[in-house]
Amino acid sequence: MRQIVLDTETTGLSAEAGDRIIELGCVELLGRRLTGNNLHLYFNPERDSHEEALKVHGISNEFLRDKPKFAEVADEILHYLQGAELVIHNAAFDIGFLDKELERIGKPPITSFVTSVTDTLSMAKELYPGKRNSLDALCDRLGVDNSGRTLHGALLDAELLADVYINLTRGQEALLIDLGDVNTAAAAEQRATRADLSAFELPLIAATALELAAHEQVLTEIDQASGGKTLWRGTRMSDGDPGSGAPPVA
Repeated sequence: MRQIVLDTETTGLSAEAGDRIIELGCVELLGRRLTGNNLHLYFNPERDSHEEALKVHGISNEFLRDKPKFAEVADEILHYLQGAELVIHNAAFDIGFLDKELERIGKPPITSFVTSVTDTLSMAKELYPGKRNSLDALCDRLGVDNSGRTLHGALLDAELLADVYINLTRGQEALLIDLGDVNTAAAAEQRATRADLSAFELPLIAATALELAAHEQVLTEIDQASGGKTLWRGTRMSDGDPGSGAPPVA
């Protein structure tokens, strides 16, 4: 399964109001392992970022002036994403921006090019209801080192999210077991691993007289503390246990 962990940075919060993508970061996973086949692009959004957005990502308008427009590299992006499962934190946000960019150049939505979209925010809310589930919060909770994240960056965030996703889904492979014939006796017999212990002589270590006396004293104290109501004491007496003080039953 080819998975692409994806993140974007934008000029603002509303694609419908005209905000644009300024950075795209993608990290490829194959068999849940990083391949190094990443995609990282900056775009000229043809507009300035909002002041609040600048505080989040720190990407200046001047830096983006000579970068390609989204339309100029759209085919490269779609070729890279083709047929993959997308893994995104708060997927509705990034997908909304990608779809709007594609709409501007007359292309269908991003889901037409990929197999599926997994939202790690939704996953986290199910696993940790009522808790903070931002990327930073999940990094802290799952032991992912995010010390280098002073500002948001699409590629860095995608790399962190890949670690978070692997931790969120750790152990999932154990559920992928073929149980087709688990109820048949023959199949169970074939799967069973039997160890032959006949060659081993297990030692039998008896308690010493001192240990037996100490044990009996503890039992007596427990019985006295319960007012003589311990069931095991009554059973031992009726069976004539020599250690109980009662004579053996003939």
